Amino acid sequence: MRIDKYLWCIRYFKTRNVATNAVKKGHVKVNGSTVKPSREIFPMDKIVIRKNQIDYQLVVLDIPESRVGAKLVDMYRKDTTPKEAFEHTELLKFAKDHYRKKGMGRPTKKDRRDIDGYLDESE
Repeated sequence: MRIDKYLWCIRYFKTRNVATNAVKKGHVKVNGSTVKPSREIFPMDKIVIRKNQIDYQLVVLDIPESRVGAKLVDMYRKDTTPKEAFEHTELLKFAKDHYRKKGMGRPTKKDRRDIDGYLDESE
């Protein structure tokens, strides 16, 4: 089965077109090498998918006949993604809260004084 069809069948991508585009952009690697969407996959292949700043790591257990239900996905793949990958996204959420919101413009004098006061306290 083609890699793009497989990723669509096991519900990592909503449509087959989205899966094909992800493979073309190099977000999918099979056994450590970047592949084309037409690459055939076989059981025990190791797949790494870069999606939403997370590197999902999968092992192909079996090839489905067609798209499978969400409850049956685990029969066809084994997810070996480390927990640290998900913890990294949590840290990114906290880092984004620190920055000013888009459209707020430059800091005012009061904001600047608060920033300087914070920096002086930390030293």
